[in-house]
Amino acid sequence: MLCLRYSPATITRRLDSVEIPKNPRSIVVCGAKGPRPRYPRVWKTRQRIGTISKSAKLVDCIKGLSNVKEEVYGALDSFIAWELEFPLITVKKALKTLEDQKEWKRIIQVTKWMLSKGQGRTMGSYFTLLNALAEDGRLDEAEELWTKLFSENLESLPRVFYDKMISIYYRRDMHEKMFEIFADMEELGIRPNTSIVKMIGDVFQKLGMLDKYERLQKKYPPPKWEYRYIKGKRVRIRAKLTGESDDPGEAESDDPGEAVNEINDKTDMNSNEMHDEADSSVDDADEPIYEAHNSS
Repeated sequence: MLCLRYSPATITRRLDSVEIPKNPRSIVVCGAKGPRPRYPRVWKTRQRIGTISKSAKLVDCIKGLSNVKEEVYGALDSFIAWELEFPLITVKKALKTLEDQKEWKRIIQVTKWMLSKGQGRTMGSYFTLLNALAEDGRLDEAEELWTKLFSENLESLPRVFYDKMISIYYRRDMHEKMFEIFADMEELGIRPNTSIVKMIGDVFQKLGMLDKYERLQKKYPPPKWEYRYIKGKRVRIRAKLTGESDDPGEAESDDPGEAVNEINDKTDMNSNEMHDEADSSVDDADEPIYEAHNSS
């Protein structure tokens, strides 16, 4: 019978050549880059979920619930229970999905829950909430939110909020409140955009205030040019007026495709220079058109 035996000297040499670390868990041998330190992990998961799939899961989680506040808030709290940080991007994408689906009640609930956590207190979140309240028919809450934002951000409130409130009152034929907001804009020196001028002008014509309509058109004439970004370049093209006809023969001369190729040398003109150019042709630009307490 064949038997293989090693001498004690050979075994001693082999044990001496192998160096056993004192803390075997501190070093992990990697075949590609050699030994590397192992860092403690809070949690370890093999399934990586992005913000898009998380937002879709959040939408599916709350769509089947009732309108009870405690139930919706409880489901949202359980959804973020294992998150290390508040998933603000996920919630924002979920709100965008709900806005596309016109789920106004869910938008109100999710936005109020997010604001109650002290997260996402931006003008974009407040505008989303204001729009959802108006679309859901909760005008009193929308006016309360508008009053709060207007009082806290008197000189820094974006113009899109004024446009939104005027459009809300315009659809409901609340003309006096429209005039109040427009008077506040003129008092604060905020230049109205084309949509605001059009809505105020339509109300002036409907109420027979032709003198104020003429003053409005004289003070805020329709722009002849508008600026757009095409392929990363700022291009000035001719604006299409409301009274222009859509005749194909006339449209060839004002084709936007031809105007795109003619990039103006004044592409770096800032908004202040544009306003000065528009105001230079107005004689009574500083005179208010409608005062807040004017009884007309």
